[in-house]
Amino acid sequence: MAMPGDTNAAGDIFGGWVLSQMDLAGGIAASQRAEGRVVTVAVDKMKFIRPVHVGDIMCIYSRIGRIGTSSMEMHLEAWALRYLQKVREKVTQATFTMVAVDDDGRPRPVPVREDEA
Repeated sequence: MAMPGDTNAAGDIFGGWVLSQMDLAGGIAASQRAEGRVVTVAVDKMKFIRPVHVGDIMCIYSRIGRIGTSSMEMHLEAWALRYLQKVREKVTQATFTMVAVDDDGRPRPVPVREDEA
């Protein structure tokens, strides 16, 4: 939920706060697919569509795109469930690149799944 402390001077939620929520959601999905630790190495095509307001609940959806040896392309969409309304609006989208890493922070292979081979 977007809170008053997350706003800019105009009263809208900071884009950086929205970005961080997307990074968290993308990291969860990527770590599940990678079966371990991942790090964000790039954010591409970030497009802000509508503002997020105090009280809005962020709903973030992920879809895994290309999977390389150690990297994964994560397509993320953020939707705001508007405060005290039954309306959801798409507020932003982006493509994140996540890399699977070992305990020392070095890239490691993303496990291959039979259904993806």
